[in-house]
Amino acid sequence: MFKKVFLAALALIGSVSLANAQEVFHKGTTAINAGVGLGSYYSGLALPPLSVSLDYGVTGNMINGNNGSISVGGFLGYTATKKFYGDAGASIAVLGARGAFHYQFAPKLDTYAGMMISYDIISTPDSWANYVWSYGSRVDWSIFLGARYFFTEKIGAFAELGYGFYNLNLGVTFKL
Repeated sequence: MFKKVFLAALALIGSVSLANAQEVFHKGTTAINAGVGLGSYYSGLALPPLSVSLDYGVTGNMINGNNGSISVGGFLGYTATKKFYGDAGASIAVLGARGAFHYQFAPKLDTYAGMMISYDIISTPDSWANYVWSYGSRVDWSIFLGARYFFTEKIGAFAELGYGFYNLNLGVTFKL
């Protein structure tokens, strides 16, 4: 089900295009997102996934000399579960590195797709649950498809569909 929604969103973004729009995200651009996630592959959430991410444009003007860029950046996230193993809840902190390809289809709209590799630090108050739960703290990965709309030159809103720490992440974005 999630794959179908993700592919449909990708097809929708790919089918809309405005030529020669001034790039919103390009080489040298730094954007910070602060968001709240809806859904996650962690079940029984007591706290929705909270996150802060940073993207820095390392290339620009890759397509037709006026659009397309690549960003690299970081990600910090935190969530907690009600029941994790038996009666023990858990807290999950995520520290990740991410990369994305940006393409602008409309003025003030930055659309992008990317992936992240992260280290998920999972802890429970019960050491037995930490031992028994087979996944524990680990290296993980996720993919995302996102869009940022800038209301002003520096402030906007963003949404990301993802597979991983969150299924849908909504929040504010700031260009530095």
